[in-house]
This record gives sequence, structure tokens and C-alpha cells, in this order.
Amino acid sequence: MASASLTATPRSANGKGAARALRRDGMVPAVIYGHSRQPLSLSVNAGALERQLDRISAGSTVIELALGGTTAKTLIREIQRNPVKRNVVHVDFQELVAGEKVTVDVPLRLVGTPEGVRVGGGILEQVMSELSIEVDPANMPDHIDVDVSNVTIGHSVHVSDIVLPAGVTVLADEEATVAIVAAPKATELTPAAGVEVIAEEPAEPELIRKTKDEEEEK
Repeated sequence: MASASLTATPRSANGKGAARALRRDGMVPAVIYGHSRQPLSLSVNAGALERQLDRISAGSTVIELALGGTTAKTLIREIQRNPVKRNVVHVDFQELVAGEKVTVDVPLRLVGTPEGVRVGGGILEQVMSELSIEVDPANMPDHIDVDVSNVTIGHSVHVSDIVLPAGVTVLADEEATVAIVAAPKATELTPAAGVEVIAEEPAEPELIRKTKDEEEEK
């Protein structure tokens, strides 16, 4: 289970004006909810948040949120960004409790070199990059490995082929394709080394000559 930590501060002021003032001070408005908790407005340091987001998979990393002398295990459920500058303008945290399952999208990591690539020169194409699962937060994986070493050209790996960690329930279609090994693309044939290619000379046009008898008749 991947984890990270952040410090948050409760805030009482809400509204667009208060949010703009927070951002000017280098803070990001936030909210925490879940597990019978009333939604609580927060603020987090913008720089610390951006540094964490640069190194984690936000949707499947447990954030230990230090809040007023206590720590809450949370998941980031929504990140709002400025459409132009792309900086974070708001973030939602969901509090987690052991025993209460949550739905998350976990990254899929392809493992091994497919037989179709090793032997036939095929091309491995990853179709699905994340898998939707239901899991207890205590057992939540930060990624799931998918073994592709035995896949030959023209064949694929489906969700049903994935070996899942204990306690994980798949929510995606089990027939969905995760990865496929495609045939190599056709390339233009080139002469082998050392073989000289001689261009065929165009045939000379046939001359039609009149016989002596034909000329005398005229």
C-alpha cells in the first residue's frame, strides 16, 4: 500500500472570496468527508501538495492527513485545477476506516517480455492502464502486476487473466482486454547486403520498315 503525508488546517471562511485569499497566501482550499464525519473545510499548503502529486498515484495512495493534533487516513477523491495554469485550486479527501471497503482505480503494470515479441518481433500494446477494484484500505495495492511473458502474436491478456492480490474484488468487465501482442508492421523489402540490383533497360521501339515492293506500288 502506497502512502504519503500532508498537513491540513481547518478553515471557517468559505466562498469564492475566501478561496482566492487562501490561494494568494500559497494555500489550497480542501474538504474532508466520509465515515459519519460531517464535511469539514480545510486548507493545505500548495507547494507541499504539488510535490506529493508529482510522485504518487493520487487515486490509489493513502494520504495520512495531519489535522489538529490527529491523523486521518484518506484518499484523494477529486482534484480541481486551473484550466490555464494547471495549478490545483481545490482538493477533496475521503476519510478511510479499516473494514469499510472503497472503490479505487489501481495502475496496471505489465511484467515480462511477451513470447510474440521475443520470437516473432511483435509489438506489445497496453490497452488498459488502470483497473477498477473494491478493497479494504488496509489491503489496497499501489499497483497490480500483469504477467505478459507467454503472450504470442495475435493474442491478448484479459482482466480475467490477472492474478489479483488477496482481498481485491474486480469491478471491471472480466472480458476487457488489458494488453495485446500485434503482428509486426510490414516493411518495404530492400536488397540483401552484397547483392547488386541491375535495372532492366527499356526495350527499343520496333521500327516498321516498308518493303521495296510496297514502295514501288506507291
